[in-house]
Amino acid sequence: MKNSSKAKSDKSRLQLLHQYYQYTGFYVFVWNAVKKALPYIIGIVLLVWGLNYFFNINDALVQITEILPAYGVLSFFFVSETLLGLVPPEIFIAWSDKTTDPWFNLSLLAILSYGGGLLAYWMGRSMTKIPSVHNYLEVKMEKQLRNSRKWGGFLIIVGALLPLPFSISCIAAGIIKFPFRAVVLYGSLRLLRFAIYGLIIFNAI
Repeated sequence: MKNSSKAKSDKSRLQLLHQYYQYTGFYVFVWNAVKKALPYIIGIVLLVWGLNYFFNINDALVQITEILPAYGVLSFFFVSETLLGLVPPEIFIAWSDKTTDPWFNLSLLAILSYGGGLLAYWMGRSMTKIPSVHNYLEVKMEKQLRNSRKWGGFLIIVGALLPLPFSISCIAAGIIKFPFRAVVLYGSLRLLRFAIYGLIIFNAI
């Protein structure tokens, strides 16, 4: 009987959450954002595919991790995680597995990725101080910004856990002026992602 009432309670919570997102326009907002971003995503994918066709990007990245000393790899990774984060972290996690102290280096990678995201947040905040950007956001993007501030936590969590550029999520959070404390809190899930991926990659290689 208790399980039945609990199931109904969970179901009602999900229904209320669904109604809230529907009422506030969350689904429409996400769909419109996806539609607007899709051409750019396709363009980037095609560009990367074209470059990779003539020049093997993954092999080049692997060679970089083999040639550079540990501090060089970590520095390169920090810059990557701060500026758009387009280099897959998995390559660096695989590199840490080949070092003499895999978990120590993995921990450094996780901290640097987390720190790079927080730095990217302040980069986003700085962008809003540019007059042309500020006017565009406050006038033409007022409605989108208002909705984005409602779901900024979801944006950070997705960037922290899923295979998406974390720094881009943090830059976006900075642009919409999402509270920094919340970014620090939600962004800490990035550390969990590295731990999980480390367990998977260390046991797979």
